[in-house]
Amino acid sequence: MYGRKASQLVRELTGGEKGQLKAFNDDLFNQVIKECSSHHVGLQALFRNMQEEGLDIQTTRNADFYGALIHHLSLTRNKRCLMAYMYNRAEVIRSLKWKLGRVLPNELVTKLSNSEKEYFKGYSAALDAYMNEMNLDLTVDMVPPKDPYIQVRVLDDIGEVLLTDRSANLARYSMHFLKRTDAEQYICQGLMEELLS
Repeated sequence: MYGRKASQLVRELTGGEKGQLKAFNDDLFNQVIKECSSHHVGLQALFRNMQEEGLDIQTTRNADFYGALIHHLSLTRNKRCLMAYMYNRAEVIRSLKWKLGRVLPNELVTKLSNSEKEYFKGYSAALDAYMNEMNLDLTVDMVPPKDPYIQVRVLDDIGEVLLTDRSANLARYSMHFLKRTDAEQYICQGLMEELLS
């Protein structure tokens, strides 16, 4: 049945939790592209038959026309399903930049295709260039903070880092009083946690 694999691909999006990524389904994606290619070949062959018979493609209504129509509609549906799959995954990838910053955890990187990894790098670079030009970090403080400084505990050894106002040695299990903007990237990566009073 035409379009069944493409609809499986779209159902993958709805099957998971919203905003969560499943591993990119290369196998099914390539099967849908192969099906699109076969529809294109079939469509071209039927149009060629009609032209060889001297029939007007716009006005003739015969078996070849209806066969070509089925191939065309199936091809269009498959393309729309592929685009929906890619668009929804791209939305999630864009939101990951805002949630996690420039570096994605390995468990997420393994779920991305090569083109999605490149997309994330390009999106990050464009956003970083804009933020540098404006001298503003848009990825921190999505909710306005009550205090610009927070107390944090380092969960994994980070080492000596340069903060906005000083340098600090962020050793495992050490506690620090840092600017929220300095700590946010490490909290998002799971390297430190905010201590709430």
